[in-house]
Amino acid sequence: MLRRNLPPLDLLLPFEASARLGSFTRAAEELSVTQSAVSQRVRKLEELLEISLFERRHRAIELTPEGRELLNGVKVALQHLASATHSLRQREARRFLKLACDTSIGQHWLLPRIGAFLAPDSPVAIDLTVSDSEAEVLGADVAVMHGDGQWPGFVARRLFGDVVFPVCSPGYLQQHPITTPQDLLSAELIDLDYIHWNWMNWGIWLTETGVDPAPARILMRTNSYTALLDAAKAGMGVALGWGNLCDGALNSGALVRPVAETVDTANGYYVLLRQGAGEDAHRLSQHLFRGARKTRPE
Repeated sequence: MLRRNLPPLDLLLPFEASARLGSFTRAAEELSVTQSAVSQRVRKLEELLEISLFERRHRAIELTPEGRELLNGVKVALQHLASATHSLRQREARRFLKLACDTSIGQHWLLPRIGAFLAPDSPVAIDLTVSDSEAEVLGADVAVMHGDGQWPGFVARRLFGDVVFPVCSPGYLQQHPITTPQDLLSAELIDLDYIHWNWMNWGIWLTETGVDPAPARILMRTNSYTALLDAAKAGMGVALGWGNLCDGALNSGALVRPVAETVDTANGYYVLLRQGAGEDAHRLSQHLFRGARKTRPE
């Protein structure tokens, strides 16, 4: 159906040039063809569409209302085509390295470290996938994943472990004095309802600190770690923060830690290098590993 309604490109280009330049002659000069060739192709387009696109006057042409409507669509289509062609040529000029991660670390840790890896004149560009689908992330040459370090087909190096602790806004803490994990039972809690089994929620965290989670008041659940931190920053309640992923908010004062207790797990974040990957992938994985060492040595 699309092809049936799509005029030939060799008719649209002379039409667009004539409309833009206001002259068949100038369009012919731009396209390096004769004036009669341009005029004939525009006429053929009019016959195909069964409408008049130009009002022809002595030594001048002017678009009809129908011609202006078609020009608007043609200009957008040609711009998209030019953009796609430019993108493909760039891909040929620069090597694209596939990098992937989940949304939490992508938004709160990874992006600044990619910028430090890439230089304006670098022959390597990054093709980044941010997804909470493990299958999508594991389609990359280099990946940053949360888990236990076991991914067949990849060499995994631990970036940092799970250090999980409560966080809230300074204003919320002023209005709700919290000094011990037991005090959290009277607070509004923002919980993480994540799709992966290896992430911690309030029930696990409270149990690990010796507090019965049954009386806990869950104000809101979300499957987005970013939304969870944003809710805490807005003063809605107390959320669980992961070390390295919320350091920026803690350093800026947007979030504070109401209690000192932390819970560590056997899981953590790893940089994964696909077995058999090229030199660019090795350099990127090493760069990310060094970045994690500088952030939080273990």
